[in-house]
Amino acid sequence: MGSKNNKGLQDIPQAGFFGHPKGLLTLFFTEFWERFSYYGMRAILLFYMYYEISEGGLGLNITTATSIMAIYGSLIYMSGVIGGWIADRLIGTSQTVFYGGILIMLGHIALAIPADGMSMLLISIALIVIGTGLLKTNVSTVVGDLYSMEDKRRDSGFNIFYTGINIGALIAPIVVGTLGQKYNFHLGFGVAAIGMFIGLVMFIVTRPKYMGSVGRNVPNPLTNEEKGKVFKTIFVSAIIIAALVSAGVKFGLLTVDIFTILVSVLAVILPVIYFTIMFRSPKTSKEERARLATYIPLFIAAVIFFAILEQGSIILARFADQRTQLSFAGFELQSSWFQSLGAFFIVIFAPIFAWLWMKLRDRQFSTTRKFSLGLFFAGFSYLILMLPGLMKGTEVLASPLWLVFSFFLISIGELFISPIGLSATTKLAPAAFASQTMSLWFLANAAGQGINAQIVRLFTPDTEVLYFGVIGLLSLILGFILYVISPKIRHLVEAKNNAA
Repeated sequence: MGSKNNKGLQDIPQAGFFGHPKGLLTLFFTEFWERFSYYGMRAILLFYMYYEISEGGLGLNITTATSIMAIYGSLIYMSGVIGGWIADRLIGTSQTVFYGGILIMLGHIALAIPADGMSMLLISIALIVIGTGLLKTNVSTVVGDLYSMEDKRRDSGFNIFYTGINIGALIAPIVVGTLGQKYNFHLGFGVAAIGMFIGLVMFIVTRPKYMGSVGRNVPNPLTNEEKGKVFKTIFVSAIIIAALVSAGVKFGLLTVDIFTILVSVLAVILPVIYFTIMFRSPKTSKEERARLATYIPLFIAAVIFFAILEQGSIILARFADQRTQLSFAGFELQSSWFQSLGAFFIVIFAPIFAWLWMKLRDRQFSTTRKFSLGLFFAGFSYLILMLPGLMKGTEVLASPLWLVFSFFLISIGELFISPIGLSATTKLAPAAFASQTMSLWFLANAAGQGINAQIVRLFTPDTEVLYFGVIGLLSLILGFILYVISPKIRHLVEAKNNAA
């Protein structure tokens, strides 16, 4: 796999963007605008679903709305499997990113149309789920392809890339959240669509000069015979699924609750299937299997971490809207603005972490140990939120500073896991499954949110303290276990992948 990353690097500028390849600039701003559109939409979507119709919302039950949010997030990251497969076997990562962006933009446009709310919501979910699956997995893979396997700038580059993601996520809730909550939800969704359009334009304009042939190669292309079989299978499967869904809805067998359970189960089973396929494939070498095995504890840690992180737009959003003082120091706050806090701290600290990993180089923490530290911070971010309820009860509005501190802790934990996980994935992926292994990484988020779809139903004012306490302690325990076993797998995780 090491040699594959060196191909095509000679035709792109290897410096010019903070000491990194110029192609990083293209991907930085593409993902910046994609995340602006996604996090802007996400900042107001929960409120749009459970606010009353008289307030411009859909008037859904709050428990149903929170489950839909979790399932939505899970489906988005599960769809990365589709994006990885299309890139690896059909059109390459670069083109897959472009088509994904188009679908995402159309999805936001659907939400911006003030028509039948539930119908447009479902159409939007379908478009954004598929579009994000095409774009998000592959744009991260292309970042890895900008570097040779021996390039020490890789972790730093992913931190810079991650900064772009979070600048978009920082600005979006403030802009889209204010427009959506203060004026009109559809106006906010429309601005999200414009953001994705800008990202597509920048990708098209800068890609030829800065990225050259990177991302255009199809690593494991289908033969003409295989294409015919695959397209036939997809067509038949789509018809069967559509028929089953229609029948299920018509006869009351497929309710929102049943659908969320099915997605939750699928989110957990799918990674197991993925690991099994890659382990058993004749295209995976013995060395690659050994490195894939070291990926399993990292994956499990990521599932737990993302389950906590992604509740920021569900449980913490609900906490901000219903349990937090929104008048503070003379300012009137919008509950959607708290969704910017995580990104705010990432933007501040990601460059520091990028500099730190460059400075330490071979003396930095192992990947496994970084993950364990991420779990520690995630656990403490939830234990902190026990305190308002313990100190004053859950009937008294809490100071917004509690949420600020919680988002700060989870954001520091994120820097130990998300960019490092992206980097580790590009290093440990079997050559024949490069993009699909990145899809597997995003399945950790899908599994976490699939689990969330069932967990978030347990959150009420009466269970608040217990809810935060149990999840926080679980994260600390798993972080400790990972920290203890990290020396045993460090030499495998950190080894350079020299497979041809």
